[in-house]
Amino acid sequence: MTWVKICGMTNLEDALVAVDAGADAVGFVFYEKSPRCVTVETAREIVEKLPEGVEKVGVFVDSRVEDAKDVFHRVGLTMVQVYGESVGEWYDWYESGETKLMWATSGNVLKKEVFISLGRYKKRLSALLVDSGSENLPGGTGVRFDWEAAKIGIWHLGTRAPIVVAGGLTPKNVNDAVRTLAPWGVDVVSGVEASPGKKDPEKVRAFVSAVREFDRRVG
Repeated sequence: MTWVKICGMTNLEDALVAVDAGADAVGFVFYEKSPRCVTVETAREIVEKLPEGVEKVGVFVDSRVEDAKDVFHRVGLTMVQVYGESVGEWYDWYESGETKLMWATSGNVLKKEVFISLGRYKKRLSALLVDSGSENLPGGTGVRFDWEAAKIGIWHLGTRAPIVVAGGLTPKNVNDAVRTLAPWGVDVVSGVEASPGKKDPEKVRAFVSAVREFDRRVG
């Protein structure tokens, strides 16, 4: 079954809608330049009211590992999603068994360094996120990358780590993304929002429902 993450949570109501719709994970952005940036206090209050089985993911951009660890423990997160140049220090933390680690890369430029980096470590990452970010906006762009151009690289990366696809996904196109790229999971933000930081409940339900219906059809 395809893993589904609804990201950019800023309030309890939206998080509960995602959980009720059947999402496997919810994400909290700790990046000051993002319109979906949430405070540690708000994120902790939301997490405290979520079911134990739901993955609580903290999104960090060019952050220091020590700072992320502090947020991780104060909020009660279970996974970190990292946008950065090197996975090294984060991997050391992940290997300690304290957190799960999803490293983000761009689907627009699947560099060979990504393959080399993943092959360097003995323990597979929890997931590799393939997003459509740019230097100015690492994620949450609302724009999809070229699925056809990237699909072979993504298939190969899938032999190194579970692949999660993001970038411009909506309830209407997520099935095409899953069919084309065959990822382990999907991650959505703007495609299920009424406005930045505020979810549209119907879009959230439609997104999860579309993925689950696809899963049922392909068995």
